[in-house]
Amino acid sequence: MLLAYARDRRRFLLFGRPRSVDNATHRHRAEVLLESLLTLGPTFIKLGQLLSARPDVLPPEYIDTLSTLQDEVPPAEWPAAKRVLEEELGPVDDRFAAFDTDPISGASLGQVYRARIAEDRAPNGTSLEDDGPRDVAVKVRRPNVEELVEADLRVIHWSLPILLYFVDESRSFSLENLAEEFSKTIREEMDYVREAEMLTEIRSNFADDDRFLIPEVVESHSGPRVLTMEYIEGTKINDVEELERRGIDRTQVAENLERSYLQMIIDDGVFHADPHPGNLAVTDDGTIVFYDFGMSGRVDEFVQGKIVEFYVAVANQDIDAILDALIEIGTLSPEADRATMAEVMEIAIQDARGEDVEQYRVNQIVSQIEDSIYVFPFRLPKNLALVLRVATVVEGVCVTLDPNFDFIATATDYLTEQGYREESIRQYLSESGENLRRTGESLTRIAPKAERALDRLDRDDLYVRIGVEDSENVFDKLAKRLIYGMLLTMSLFSMGVLYALEAPRAAIVAAGFSLVVTVLLYRSFRKRRTTRVKPQFTRQNLRQRQRGDD
Repeated sequence: MLLAYARDRRRFLLFGRPRSVDNATHRHRAEVLLESLLTLGPTFIKLGQLLSARPDVLPPEYIDTLSTLQDEVPPAEWPAAKRVLEEELGPVDDRFAAFDTDPISGASLGQVYRARIAEDRAPNGTSLEDDGPRDVAVKVRRPNVEELVEADLRVIHWSLPILLYFVDESRSFSLENLAEEFSKTIREEMDYVREAEMLTEIRSNFADDDRFLIPEVVESHSGPRVLTMEYIEGTKINDVEELERRGIDRTQVAENLERSYLQMIIDDGVFHADPHPGNLAVTDDGTIVFYDFGMSGRVDEFVQGKIVEFYVAVANQDIDAILDALIEIGTLSPEADRATMAEVMEIAIQDARGEDVEQYRVNQIVSQIEDSIYVFPFRLPKNLALVLRVATVVEGVCVTLDPNFDFIATATDYLTEQGYREESIRQYLSESGENLRRTGESLTRIAPKAERALDRLDRDDLYVRIGVEDSENVFDKLAKRLIYGMLLTMSLFSMGVLYALEAPRAAIVAAGFSLVVTVLLYRSFRKRRTTRVKPQFTRQNLRQRQRGDD
């Protein structure tokens, strides 16, 4: 796979033009990659799950194929899992009144079983109310997964420099951050003590909101490798037919889901970062249930502020403010073509509102990107990796619930209710007033400075220094080409002389040197190739897949 990717980037591995790869080839390679990840084991399955939410790293065909890893992970055998459980808690029969040895879900690093705790074995001081036995969900870490993960992380660390050689600057940035964030995330996900703390904190943030339900941790039956929680049953959130049969308002569920993540990211600063359908359920009264807090994260105040600025700009449909927010947060290169990116943002907003995107506009944008000397400027800072994952996966779930769901309207209502838009207006007025004050002060200083400059000009005492800006490194390129040209001339002359003097070995060496210099000279004249990027619209991709299924 790595060799194929390298040849796509450079036809002859070390040099040459990129190759054009069709969708069918991408999909075939994605399927091969999927099988390889399943064969390689838990670490690479988790890596595939993270990659499935990274459109900045992989083409759409890979994203679609790897998304199947979310729910299709074979469980470990019960005897091995039982050893882990008993090493943490003691004999199963002593700690549990009943224990179902068939897992109800399997994940890449652990699996969940259903069990029952008797009243006299329940933890003292818990807030569970009903008397009698209590149903619980017991999450057990996979046997010997720690050593396997550490070995796999070393392989990824060693392989990364080779992969980075064959990617452009933007994807190199994303891949380096992905590797660092993945290493941190997977270690955190194996620590069930941390997961219990995150789950408890997020649960407390929603304690007074009956639209959401988060299981309570049973601390007496939990440890670093085992996490026991209150068992809450519900319908899987993407089981649209069952939700419809139960009379649940799917649009309201989608709105509540988006609002919950806006609150977690913007207000609380701590969030559940793995909202795929296997970790979300809906009760018969429409309450959303969250499972599996192993992948969870925090957002610092700076990022929270920039995300608010971005959402407010989207709500106001202020394209310039959207681009400014993306640049400040680090997801958009300051050197990006603002005119092209503005059109991309307009189409993205149109799609997010549930409106049909005119295909000719999409084609026009793709043409502008491909025909200009333009590197697609999106990259992903490490402090936003989990936030992007949440945004991507939540969008997919909401569109599944309601294909016409309006993300922007819901976000706008939330920002207005929380006072963020009003605060944004106040801040704008305050900044405008400060700018007017500074402008007035500057006007009072301009006249004296202008008079002094005119006096110096009158005395012929004014000097002007001019600097030549070379942002494209034209002089550097010209110098390289001159040197390569001189070396090529000398090497060709030497090759001719050596051949005439009947020194074939030396002539061959000179010919090899001439070939190397020729390649370097050729590359110095090549223009930067564009990164061919096709805008991805989740809503359209979903509709295309639905038509394909029909």
